[in-house]
Amino acid sequence: LCFAQKDVFQLKDIEKIAPKEKGITSMSVKEILQSLVDDGMVDTDRIGTSNYFWAFPSKALHARKRKLGELESQFAESNQKKEALQKSIEKSKIGREDTAERAALIEELAAFRQKKEQLKAEIDKYRECDPDVIEEMRQTNKVAKEAANRWTDNIFSIKSWAKRKFGFEESRIDKGFGIPEDLDYID
Repeated sequence: LCFAQKDVFQLKDIEKIAPKEKGITSMSVKEILQSLVDDGMVDTDRIGTSNYFWAFPSKALHARKRKLGELESQFAESNQKKEALQKSIEKSKIGREDTAERAALIEELAAFRQKKEQLKAEIDKYRECDPDVIEEMRQTNKVAKEAANRWTDNIFSIKSWAKRKFGFEESRIDKGFGIPEDLDYID
């Protein structure tokens, strides 16, 4: 509508003209117009208390030319990358021809890799003797010991509270909650 008449319109004008000329229901004109504004196909501006809408063919032509230019530059960049990769592939093939010497070196490399894996497995067998692993175990044991003593202390506190509050005997509390009689702190 704006292209055809090359004019500026208000929303109420478009709502009157669009149903007659373009067959758009008057209820959806505002929604379609907002969609066109969001897509950048129609321009809008507020002047005073009115909103004006317009779309000129030259803007659309310039937008298409700009987009075409961007796509052409991306295409050129992609072609350059493709050519560079092709050259890199050709360059990397040099010296990799199948020869007896190359096959022997590949076989030797495979043998070294297998030997490396065997040595790694053997090192893992003796991992428990590694001083760093031993120190880590000591730290883990220390934390576990502190946690066990903390829970033992908690159990003794609850037993003491239950004895005072309810008058239960200690043996009855131990039996009722499955607490071993020889429960004590870890040294």
